[in-house]
Amino acid sequence: MAIMRNNHVFKGHKTLLGVRYVTYAEVELPLRYDMFSMSSSGFDWGHSGGAAQQLAFSMLYQLSNEEFAKENVTLFTTEVISKFSGRDWLISASDVLSWIKEHTVEDKTIKKQEDKREEPANSLILKAQKTSKKSKQKNNVVKDICKELQITQKDLAAILEIPEGTVSSWAVKNEIPRLGKKAIEFYIQSQKNEQIIKSYKDFVKLLDVS
Repeated sequence: MAIMRNNHVFKGHKTLLGVRYVTYAEVELPLRYDMFSMSSSGFDWGHSGGAAQQLAFSMLYQLSNEEFAKENVTLFTTEVISKFSGRDWLISASDVLSWIKEHTVEDKTIKKQEDKREEPANSLILKAQKTSKKSKQKNNVVKDICKELQITQKDLAAILEIPEGTVSSWAVKNEIPRLGKKAIEFYIQSQKNEQIIKSYKDFVKLLDVS
């Protein structure tokens, strides 16, 4: 059935332009709209709204079943998803499975902790909190995007097919115009699609070998 799923991780990343990605075992996490539809804008975190509940359901369904995910989506959203305050977070499948075990119904009674010294969500969000403790200094959006994409400002200008001086002026003003943001967002999405295709091809190769 599941292949060492305890070793897999859920990862969330929000780009500087606000595009949100969530993966499980390095593959994009399905939205599961066919079973649970609370958001038309995909996943989100750091609150208890519809997009956060959409993420909660998909994560729970990935490791349990539709019934459990629907029954516990609100609680998981409140205890875990709403605590993700940073752009990046990471949770292991084993941590989520532990949460599921804590809240699995036994003899029609939800198993409760006798000792409430520690909330279950605390251990789940520990890694996410580490990644969210960023510097409070005001960052430069152009430099941050280049750092995230591991390219130079000259490379960014070449990718967008604009003069290097234009990118330099964005960096000085610490502001990117709307069309520039759209172009960068399109480039990021294309890179993401290439990665998904590569992961799929690698998976097919593994199947051929086995």
